[in-house]
Amino acid sequence: MNEKKDKKIVYTGINKLFHNDNVQILWDSLHDGTIHEFIDDWKWIFSYSKKYRWIVVFYTILGIFGSTMSIGTAYVSRMLINIIVGQQQEKLWLLVSVMIGMTLLSLALGSISSYINARISIYVNNDIQGGIFDRIMDARWKELSDFPSGDLLNRFNGDVGTIAANAISWIPNLIINIYTFIATFVVLWRMDYVMALIAFISAPILLGMSRFIMRRMKEFRKRVLELNSKMMSFEVETFFNFDMIKSFGIFGYYSQKLRQWQKRYKEFNLDYNRFEIKSNILLTMVSTLVSMTAFAYCLYRLWTGQIMYGDMTFFLQQRSALSGRFNTLVSTIPGMLNSSVSAHRVRELMDLPREEHAPETVEMLEAQLGKGISIDMSGVTFGYDERKTVYDDASFHVTSGEIVAVMAESGGGKTTLIRLLLGMLNPQEGQVILQGGTDTEVAMNSDLRRFFAYVPQGNTLFSGSIADNMRMVNEEATDEDIVHALELACAMDFVSQLPDGINSVLGERGRGLSEGQAQRISIARALLRNAPILLLDEATSALDLDTEEKVLHNIMESHPDRLIIFSTHRPAALRLCDRIYRIGSGKIDEISMEDAQAITARIAQIHTKTERDTVIPRLSMPMTPHGNDPDENNNDKGWWDS
Repeated sequence: MNEKKDKKIVYTGINKLFHNDNVQILWDSLHDGTIHEFIDDWKWIFSYSKKYRWIVVFYTILGIFGSTMSIGTAYVSRMLINIIVGQQQEKLWLLVSVMIGMTLLSLALGSISSYINARISIYVNNDIQGGIFDRIMDARWKELSDFPSGDLLNRFNGDVGTIAANAISWIPNLIINIYTFIATFVVLWRMDYVMALIAFISAPILLGMSRFIMRRMKEFRKRVLELNSKMMSFEVETFFNFDMIKSFGIFGYYSQKLRQWQKRYKEFNLDYNRFEIKSNILLTMVSTLVSMTAFAYCLYRLWTGQIMYGDMTFFLQQRSALSGRFNTLVSTIPGMLNSSVSAHRVRELMDLPREEHAPETVEMLEAQLGKGISIDMSGVTFGYDERKTVYDDASFHVTSGEIVAVMAESGGGKTTLIRLLLGMLNPQEGQVILQGGTDTEVAMNSDLRRFFAYVPQGNTLFSGSIADNMRMVNEEATDEDIVHALELACAMDFVSQLPDGINSVLGERGRGLSEGQAQRISIARALLRNAPILLLDEATSALDLDTEEKVLHNIMESHPDRLIIFSTHRPAALRLCDRIYRIGSGKIDEISMEDAQAITARIAQIHTKTERDTVIPRLSMPMTPHGNDPDENNNDKGWWDS
């Protein structure tokens, strides 16, 4: 609105005579909406609710019948008042009985409609959430990683809830309100056309105001959702790194950050509230003016004896009902807009590019598994963006029975290599091929991940029992299979000491276990999958040297034909490898053990120096470092966006 006032206003239409800035702003606002986006968003919403179309029709019929009952009840009330005032008691008890019956019927219809609406909303909410969940799980990793986890949760829960609340009820309520508005107007017109015109006069004014408000409300709603997503991202990352924050004693810094975001949230929502208050005041003043006009007209008709007291009561009641129904029609705009904005945000997730699937390639490789399996990465060029290329015409070839180590300095591309091998990332040039036997070659796709078992960095356990954590990669595994995998990973010694053994329940992220114990269970889970290719991304970093060496020996002895790829700097793991590769300058080159040991020593020195140089600055970091203040330069970007 302020932006429009800052622009030079060009008067058009009848406003050329009045040169009123506000009138022109209102007129221009009627023509700069985003109607096409709105229609597309609602088409998408209806694609989920169309399976319930007959229930929607029934819901609409119930609503129309209920509205008819309400008008009829008001008309019977008018007759009762006139009978009592005129002391005509012949039909009194009959009308009382009819009125009670109609009231009870209206109450029953309203209750049924409410139940149907709640039931269908739950169904639609589950349908949309299920579809979004499947699409997120099947989205390409690179595009999905652009969405912070807090934003994903906000869209998955908040936006879907908004859509579900309006997906079924919006059109029926619109039809019911339009019918009630027309029916009420017709009844008033037949009784007194002047009263009908007075009641109707607020309609075009309120309609014009609602169009003026429509775009502003959509912009406000969109920014509120974006701000909620950023706050949720901050909260998720803070709680996720709770141990680090506690250990450094920097909770004050994060407490200050939270209050900065709360201040931003408060200021923006108060601006939104002020806009709503101003809009409501304007609409209420217009409505009140119409109400006073109608009241004065009724008093005149009653004073001159043209109507009875019951007629006056009915007129005022239905005039109020007519305005109320029109206000209800107008009030559908915020819900309609909120659903449109939420649908647009959800559609961004639904439109994420899907991973590549080729189910037929699985059968081709499975038929060749007894003949060995190889990975051939040739001529691969990949970068997360134009500013930095991680790989430039890089090649890498490994085959069954090999134990291969991959080394690189932090951020050098080890994890990126694993993502390329798993088909989570697609190279800009070149390809990753899985070869079964000697003649079956297939390009890597998401369906081929069943031939891989992966142990990522860090703690990857879920809440639930140890057995549940294991069986998620092999649902058919028996308790004996689980115990065997835990023994290979040197985890059964501590699992057996837990109160319920493999059925012991873990907290979130394996709470209750040490990092080394959690890592061993993750390794056991990968072994339980019994895949021909095992990827270990710093998977033994939390183990002591003796346990690490024993685990690696067990892995190799349990499946001699398995292809094992390590991402590691640990000397014990390097000594067991057939070949060692170094990632650097966009290439993957084989190196000797001596070179690997030199790299390990250099990386250890770098880590030692980094820890010595950063511990003190971290403990004394400023409360609002440059670029991290949400109020700085009125910028919404937080530290997680850098």
